[in-house]
Amino acid sequence: MAEEQNRSSLSGRRAEAQRNDGRILDAARAVFLADPEAPIAKVAVQAGVGISALYRRYPSKEHLLRALAEDGLNRYVADLETALASADAPWDTYVACLERVVDGQSQALAQRLAGTFTPTPELSALAMRAGKLAETLFQRVRRSGELRGDVSEADVTLLLEMIAFIELPGADGGAALRHRYLALLLQALHAPAEAPLPGRPARQSDLAARWRTAGTV
Repeated sequence: MAEEQNRSSLSGRRAEAQRNDGRILDAARAVFLADPEAPIAKVAVQAGVGISALYRRYPSKEHLLRALAEDGLNRYVADLETALASADAPWDTYVACLERVVDGQSQALAQRLAGTFTPTPELSALAMRAGKLAETLFQRVRRSGELRGDVSEADVTLLLEMIAFIELPGADGGAALRHRYLALLLQALHAPAEAPLPGRPARQSDLAARWRTAGTV
């Protein structure tokens, strides 16, 4: 009987720890998407957990940022894998994928945290995997002829990041407007283009440069 009670108590503590972890990551996603320089105490307040409980799970802000970036990249990878497994037309698949990405804010979060912590080799490998999947999806829709030819994958990444930053007071937090502007972006991306764009497109090297932490070359 005592052994069963111990198991039940342990299971209850684990479940509570998982709930706390979920609240912490959700809160950190909202806090650091708005301001990567925000103090970790702000995450604890938004998550409704004590600062000691947060530090037991994440010993430093660096650990929390790294976990958050990993969570964002895993979500992004899942969105890309779903798109690449789809049998729908390339443009329809691409549109659905971008809608999921905007809803989850995964890609924007990962980019928003660039340069704020030192990535581990495992996190770098995950980022490379996400990059390869994104390139495969981008090239697939480009070959279909439905994506205008003067935009790059990095252009789309930065544009999605801009859309993800839209936050407004209210029940949906600006979600309806994010989808409105995504629809506007998709109309601009769809071939044929009305006129060529000025300047050069963004490059992947531009995005990679943001992942260098302050003080590195």
